[in-house]
Amino acid sequence: MPEHASILQLTGVTVLALAMGVWIAGLIRLLRAPRAPRAPRGGHGVRHRGAHRRRDVLRALPRQRQAGPALESVDLTPAERDAFAGLVRQFSDGRS
Repeated sequence: MPEHASILQLTGVTVLALAMGVWIAGLIRLLRAPRAPRAPRGGHGVRHRGAHRRRDVLRALPRQRQAGPALESVDLTPAERDAFAGLVRQFSDGRS
């Protein structure tokens, strides 16, 4: 036992090492465990091995929208239109 380390420090290191060993053993067991076959959804049809449907493979991802958000538009006053046109001309100077 090192003289510069207290009993609490040695106990802490021992507990952490044991916890790490248990965690690694559990992880290995989880990764090596055979996967149980799942029943098909809806109870109809036989699911063949390798015949994955997209929703089964990506079931952890949220569903995406089929259409984008509604388009928004703002009516500009003539002065705002002129100012915007001036900005476009200013930024496009020197570009072909």
